[in-house]
Amino acid sequence: MNRKKVMLADDVELFLELEKTFFQRRDFDLVVARTGQQAIDLAAAERPDLIFMDLFMPEVNGDEACRSIKQNPQLQNIPVIMVTHGGREEDIARCRVAGCDEILFKPINRHLFMATARNFLQLAERGAPRIFAQLPIRYGREPQKLASDYAHNISTSGVFIATAKPFQVLDQLWLEFVLPDVKRTVQCQGVVAWLNRAGQPIRPGFPPGIGVEFDPLPAADLNALNDFIKQECLTPSW
Repeated sequence: MNRKKVMLADDVELFLELEKTFFQRRDFDLVVARTGQQAIDLAAAERPDLIFMDLFMPEVNGDEACRSIKQNPQLQNIPVIMVTHGGREEDIARCRVAGCDEILFKPINRHLFMATARNFLQLAERGAPRIFAQLPIRYGREPQKLASDYAHNISTSGVFIATAKPFQVLDQLWLEFVLPDVKRTVQCQGVVAWLNRAGQPIRPGFPPGIGVEFDPLPAADLNALNDFIKQECLTPSW
């Protein structure tokens, strides 16, 4: 397995621990830097696939560390995501001038954090057991205006919907689908976590569409969905 290496550069212990929890279910190697200078040194030594860098750090600030990394021909292709509080124009300008690839703002949004990591690492959503299931599904930004398409696969954590409709990462959606056999209708909300664009697919074997992460499901819906997935896994394909 080709494990990805991600550097988290931040001097705040609680923020580092928070970021680490986002990667617990994934096959990542984590490298932690506590100062800007340490981030520069570890980038050269470890060659991470992606760096999340806080703007304000001891010794050397994050924008200086980012600039140093981007000016090194051997490191300049490593994506650097700058992380800072709020949206002050001067801070954003510092990040941009340093040559970063993206900017995230604290407090970190979990969906956006992972969507950004998936985008730069070219990873699709992983986690709970996922099955192929062409389920009719209704979805949309407003509960009164739901479109109809098909789910391509589903798990207890989310669903991939084959669709050509324009959505963006972090779009909030209303969802409605019926689980066969138990005839249970699940109505819930979720957020677009990743996109499989035509011509630029993250998952080449998938049709164009959207990966949607469910908001926490009620226990009854979660149990019914889990039973459906288990039954499908046990059903012979012949």
